[in-house]
Amino acid sequence: MPYSEPAIKRVYTFFDLQNLYLSVKAAWSMKYPNFDPIALSECVTSKFKDWALTGIRLYTGVHTAEKNLFWHNFWNRKLTFHKNADRRVDVFTTPLHYNNGVPSEKGVDVRIALDLVRAARLNRCDVVVLFSRDTDFAEAAKEIRAIAYEKQRWIKIASVMPDHPALKRGIDGTDWIRLSKSEYEGCIDSNDYR
Repeated sequence: MPYSEPAIKRVYTFFDLQNLYLSVKAAWSMKYPNFDPIALSECVTSKFKDWALTGIRLYTGVHTAEKNLFWHNFWNRKLTFHKNADRRVDVFTTPLHYNNGVPSEKGVDVRIALDLVRAARLNRCDVVVLFSRDTDFAEAAKEIRAIAYEKQRWIKIASVMPDHPALKRGIDGTDWIRLSKSEYEGCIDSNDYR
């Protein structure tokens, strides 16, 4: 049985910032994370006349100042700017962990998945848009569909990916929204945090 679709759909965007950066780097050879997540959220939301952007969530691991001062400062400046620029923005960071000198994020994907599910469960949004190609989020998509069934309400989950022949798949169980290079270039951050 189809659920009643809201006339205006409240949209939350969730950014796996490292995954997005690696995707645009692979697609279009971007040299650093030069995107504006607020502009990207507005760009994707504007593709659908009945979508209203109500929340923007940014997630990343950050180097400690002792390990890499450049990237520590870059991410802290960028995230602080966007948090202060728009009341809809919330930020989650965690220090990167190092294994044999190689940095890795710990807990970021789990935090994103929990927040995706929580936003759906608490009826904070009708549409969840995930800026990531991480296939592990397919499990969160399944859980959101289960919540829709359990609560008998309309919920959509979508994943955004660069429109590039080398990047063929989005996240299973989500609607795939392709982002063109020109759309991306229209969302380049006017600030340089380097």
